[in-house]
Amino acid sequence: MKDIHLIALTVNGKPHEIVVESRRTLADVLRHDLGYTGTHIGCEHGICGACTVLLDGQPVRACLIFGVQADGCDVRTVEGLADGEELSDLQKAFSRCHGLQCGFCTPGFLMLSEAYLSEQDGVPDESEVREVMAANICRCTGYQGIVEAVRQVAEERAG
Repeated sequence: MKDIHLIALTVNGKPHEIVVESRRTLADVLRHDLGYTGTHIGCEHGICGACTVLLDGQPVRACLIFGVQADGCDVRTVEGLADGEELSDLQKAFSRCHGLQCGFCTPGFLMLSEAYLSEQDGVPDESEVREVMAANICRCTGYQGIVEAVRQVAEERAG
């Protein structure tokens, strides 16, 4: 007999009720049960950060959180950044600054960056951005474009 639970969560502003097994990760629930495939599954050990989503505004590794733990929570995935076909300022900056190459890690970096920028009052220096971005792994870009994109958006949002 499977240990199953009915959970209710909001993903990118849309409410969902779903029956999930206790052992299913939030990443699996998002990708396989709800169709939010922008959340990538990389290492499945919480190391790479490709699965980073915002849970009640805080960045979390969706591979380390069980779906049942998100019951009653607000989840924001990379699909929630754009406004329809209009990319967010952060997504545009990643493209403009060449902060992506293969794109596999990009959703996790975007969500980590969005959480980080939402807490900023000013423009962080390069070393501060690098320290935060070091939580995620990218094997293609060398991080420079990612750092530039985050700093540009911080400047734009600061006015």
